[in-house]
Amino acid sequence: MTAFRGISLISVAVSALLALTVTTLPARAQTAADAALEMANTLDGAGGGVSGDALLSALEGAAEAGQPMALWQLGTMYENGEGVAKDPVKAFGYFSQIANQHADTPPRGVEADIVAQSFVKVGEYYRDGLPSAGIPADSERSHTLLLHAATYFGDADAQYRVGLLYLQDDGLGYNPLQSARWLSLAARKGHGPAQAQLGELMFNGIKGIEAQPVEGLMWMTMARDRVAGTADEVWVTEVLNKYLALATPEARAEATELAAQISPQFDGL
Repeated sequence: MTAFRGISLISVAVSALLALTVTTLPARAQTAADAALEMANTLDGAGGGVSGDALLSALEGAAEAGQPMALWQLGTMYENGEGVAKDPVKAFGYFSQIANQHADTPPRGVEADIVAQSFVKVGEYYRDGLPSAGIPADSERSHTLLLHAATYFGDADAQYRVGLLYLQDDGLGYNPLQSARWLSLAARKGHGPAQAQLGELMFNGIKGIEAQPVEGLMWMTMARDRVAGTADEVWVTEVLNKYLALATPEARAEATELAAQISPQFDGL
């Protein structure tokens, strides 16, 4: 009885914190996804004196009440095996619940990033299929989910992925001009990989867009700085170095100067 009562009180505390965080994000938590992570870190065994089992139970209680941030946190935990056994079926279920129940969340709402990213994640599951959940690969459905996140929510990561799909014959149909359009939308929101891909397209030029080596190098330079310390750093740096070797000294110098001038506008994005 005591244990049940303790977990119930923790659940109430978590639910209250989730509700408070949704309306007033901490200064360093720029998105609802960041806030969900900070909430978990605050209440984990080391930071808040709450055991892992109690935290999981509390999150599950908040998720049953429909709290998007609790659903998101549980989805990422099961997707990555953080504090729980890795379970893509459960992860898919939590992300799907967010997408199904909150598809019309206001695009500028504080939880919009969580909902948009849930559409992206569910789209990834449909792209590859999830046999253990009886879900076959369905590229058309995957594309529909990505496009909703990219258009309705204006999610930069979704826009980047749509841009890549326009560079694949088996994606949305090979269309470099459309790819550049979507990559540009994401790049101007500070999305590093999109900046790198856009820069490569602009350096080489495509049908309908004349080659612009200086601007292309500028985007790739900003991308390199943007992704420093992330999983994308290696390939972005390789792409930049490849085109720096092809560019004239004058183009390299001009691109570096432009990147330094323009990059600050993306700080904090």
